[in-house]
Amino acid sequence: MAGSPALLLLLSLGLCCPGIRGQRYEMTARFRDSSITHPRVGQRLELECLPAKEDSGVFWVRQDKGGTLHFIVFISSLPRTTFEGNKKTSTRFEATKDNRFYRLVVKSFTLQDEGNYFCLMNSNQMLYFSPGQPAFFPVFTTAAPTTPAPTTQHGITEKDPCLKTPDPETEKELNFFCDIFIWVPLAGACLLLLIALAVTLLLCQETRRRRCRCKR
Repeated sequence: MAGSPALLLLLSLGLCCPGIRGQRYEMTARFRDSSITHPRVGQRLELECLPAKEDSGVFWVRQDKGGTLHFIVFISSLPRTTFEGNKKTSTRFEATKDNRFYRLVVKSFTLQDEGNYFCLMNSNQMLYFSPGQPAFFPVFTTAAPTTPAPTTQHGITEKDPCLKTPDPETEKELNFFCDIFIWVPLAGACLLLLIALAVTLLLCQETRRRRCRCKR
C-alpha cells in the first residue's frame, strides 16, 4: 500500500505521543475466541476489531518484539482489502468485515507472526488506534535440578560424627586405657594368688613340723 510508510510514521508518533490518539473514539482489538491466551504453532488465529463510532475503514498493524511496526492490511468500509505491496490477497492473512467488526486471520501462526496487534482508524485527520493485543507463544521455564545430600547405604549422611575415623593419637590413648583396665586387675589377681600360695606353703610347713615334734 502506497501510504503505509506514512501510516507507520503516524503510528510511531501516536505510540510516543498519546495526545495524537484523540479522546472521542475508543477501539478494541482482541482474539475472537476469548479462551485463547497464547497461540499455538500452526494455529489459525482470528482477531477482531470494533470501532466505537464512525465507519471509515480499519488498518491492521503488528509490532514485533523489537518494536518495529509492520503494516498488514487495510479493510475499507465497502469492504475491500489492500495488503502489503498493494495486493488484494495474502498467503499469510485473511481480512474481512462482518457488520461493524473488522476481522484479521493469521492462517498458520508461526514465530514471525509474534507481536502486538493493533487496529487503527483515520478520521478527520486524526489517528485512533486500539490497545495492543499480544500474541506470543508461551514461555516455559525449567527449574534447576537439585542435588540430594550424599548418604551411606543405611541412609546416614557423611556428616554423621559417628562415622568419622578416630585420630591416630586418640586411638593410641584409647588403647592405653584399655590396656590399663585389662592388665591392672589381672596383675592384682595374680599377686593375690601368689600370696595365697605362699601362705598355704607356710602353713603346710608349720603343720609338718608340729607332726614331727609329736612323733619324737
